[in-house]
Amino acid sequence: MFRSVDEVAARLAETGYLASPAVATTVFLADRLGKPLLVEGPAGVGKTELAKAVAEVAGARLIRLQCYEGVDESRALYEWNHAKQLLRISAGRDESWDETRTDIFSEEFLLPRPLLTAIRGDDPKVLLIDETDKADVEVEGLLLEILSDFQVTVPELGTITATRRPFVVLTSNASRELSEALRRRCLFLHIGFPDEELERRIVRLKVPGLGAALAESVVRVVGALREMELRKVPSVAETIDWARTLLALGAETLDETVVRDTLGVLLKHQDDILRAAAKLDLDAV
Repeated sequence: MFRSVDEVAARLAETGYLASPAVATTVFLADRLGKPLLVEGPAGVGKTELAKAVAEVAGARLIRLQCYEGVDESRALYEWNHAKQLLRISAGRDESWDETRTDIFSEEFLLPRPLLTAIRGDDPKVLLIDETDKADVEVEGLLLEILSDFQVTVPELGTITATRRPFVVLTSNASRELSEALRRRCLFLHIGFPDEELERRIVRLKVPGLGAALAESVVRVVGALREMELRKVPSVAETIDWARTLLALGAETLDETVVRDTLGVLLKHQDDILRAAAKLDLDAV
């Protein structure tokens, strides 16, 4: 998809995703080496958006597996259309079981889920396995076969191998440690909070109506909040939301009143809001 690191950065920027040199380099290598990309970092720093941006610039279909506690093989890989199978069995009462079984365990009755969908067909795809750390450990065993050989074994149909490998992005908030076996199969990228210059550029890009001076103030205040001992520091996504909030309110500068009234956009816990309201010194930032 990409001929150089600079091309990665330029094409991602066209979609509105401003990539740091580390991000652009790792995306280029994942594409060139054909390796899955494991992206870790705090929530709201652009891990999922990176996969969406890559899909957009590649003209690829984005296939998303949203992980959560309890997700299993039938939700991730495939399952059979049991209602349709029962109808077929009822319609073929005069047939032998062998004849019926051959029919009901065919492609017509298969319901592919994200992992199987991603390796079938010749069209370009980006497979996003989002919040991998929220899935049970058993799901990682399923991912190992997919990410090692890009193939899936369906007992009734045999082994299905990808004719065109998808670009794979796994995201993790590091709520639990992923296995070494899974990590070995991936290139690793950590996306942290951007530096002030990059975050200002992101804010100006996403909220074009915001003045340069106010954008700078927004980024500095958010940076000060991140230095505090909070339960949940504001992410880039919340910085953008706050900038949009200030624009909607018609604020031209930051003062104590507007900051205190809108802290709930940046912080999501009452004790964090109280701590920030007590400690935040606008004159110092």
